[in-house]
Amino acid sequence: MFNKLYEKSLRLAAHKRSKFFLAIVAFTESSFFPIPPDIMVIPMVIAKKIDYIKIFLIATIFSTLGGLLGYFIGSTFIDLAMMVVQIYGYEEKMIILKNNLIAGEGFYIFLGALFLAGFTPLPFKIFTITSGIVSLNIFIFFFICLLSRGIRFFVVAYLSYKFGSIFNNYIKKSGTIWFAIAGLIIVAIAGTIYFIVK
Repeated sequence: MFNKLYEKSLRLAAHKRSKFFLAIVAFTESSFFPIPPDIMVIPMVIAKKIDYIKIFLIATIFSTLGGLLGYFIGSTFIDLAMMVVQIYGYEEKMIILKNNLIAGEGFYIFLGALFLAGFTPLPFKIFTITSGIVSLNIFIFFFICLLSRGIRFFVVAYLSYKFGSIFNNYIKKSGTIWFAIAGLIIVAIAGTIYFIVK
């Protein structure tokens, strides 16, 4: 099933209405869809480099709006929320995050995890849904989503614009590791700045 969705997403990237389909994939991926928008962003930018800013903005805006849908699912439809979480096998991790936040602990850790989920291959939808379940401040939630998704899709779109198929091949081989390391570095820098200022 995953492979079929992957191939379908690649075909949509070549469609004449690819930007419309990118918006749909970006929106749904933040709440339940398993295929990341990057799968469409990279070939779309390579095919039409002049539009890389527009493609980055579409992916960022609709992914962030999709995050709000995930938040709404978590805050309103708990049974549906748990069904999505169970599909991805994150029940135990979600319960730990929820219990820590309810106990007043781990707030900044959760924000860091939410950012990492938006920037790296972690399942972003699990964190958007969990944010709704624990009633995380929606303005903070929206800002973190916009920031993490914006950085991620700008990096992907810009490097696709600059390096084309070379970057595409690299992402296929080592993308998961690259995004994870970059995300951890950003969170470490932000944490260091926070503690210095504090």
